[in-house]
Amino acid sequence: MSTSIETRYASSPREAKSWDTAQAREALHIAPLFEADAVRLVYSHYDRFITGGVMPVKGAVKLETVDPLKAAYFLERRELGIINTGGAGTVTVDGEAFSIDFKEALYIGRGKQEVMFASKNAAEPARFYLNSTPAHMNYPTRHITRKEADVVVLGAQETSNHRTINKLLVNSVLPTCQLQMGMTELKSGNTWNTMPAHTHDRRMEVYFYFEVPQGQSVCHFWGEPQETRHIWMQNNEAVISPPWSIHSGAGTSNYTFIWGMAGENLDYGDMDHCAIPDLR
Repeated sequence: MSTSIETRYASSPREAKSWDTAQAREALHIAPLFEADAVRLVYSHYDRFITGGVMPVKGAVKLETVDPLKAAYFLERRELGIINTGGAGTVTVDGEAFSIDFKEALYIGRGKQEVMFASKNAAEPARFYLNSTPAHMNYPTRHITRKEADVVVLGAQETSNHRTINKLLVNSVLPTCQLQMGMTELKSGNTWNTMPAHTHDRRMEVYFYFEVPQGQSVCHFWGEPQETRHIWMQNNEAVISPPWSIHSGAGTSNYTFIWGMAGENLDYGDMDHCAIPDLR
């Protein structure tokens, strides 16, 4: 078992304008996320948000503390959200085991000392996608199934953005300190997510793209509304969205993505919308 972490520093719109493709990917793009029997973490200075992946194969994998946290254990001052994007698995929190199936979520509150990840079948390992943020108080650990999600259907086939938004770890479903997570599934024949695009300077966001078919890709758009850029995303890759940036994507096929947010408030609808004809 191994744990790795890298740090990504915050940047302003001014310096981001000068980035070439390689520099933009170095600052915002996260891959690979899943390695057998390893914990892979990326620590962003935007709202101290941690993005990670765990894929247990040979046995259970423990979530260890990492040096940037200066903490005795990972969740000493943090909360954690988990969504399983692979085979069935279990997450054991201070001795209590939770069975987490495909596209189900688990919230773990601050103060839990031991978190263990395991797959039920090594031939079809679980792929636990992680988001973690600083927390000011303790909330109960809770397993959220698809049936418990706050579900919204948006868009239309005519505008290529017909999609189902599954709000899994949000304040309309359970209490959290600042972390919010959900999953958006595009319907067949649709390509656009989060369109019309928006910004929200009160919080940052990370997108994780999965169920991208073999040989297909998603073009993720970022940047100020009048200074947009793009990063090409492959299956099981994530991208950091600064608070000042739009975050939207169009795929060469339909796909699914997980969004995670942290920052000033818990209002899912707090968005500064950008009219489509005004984007540049």
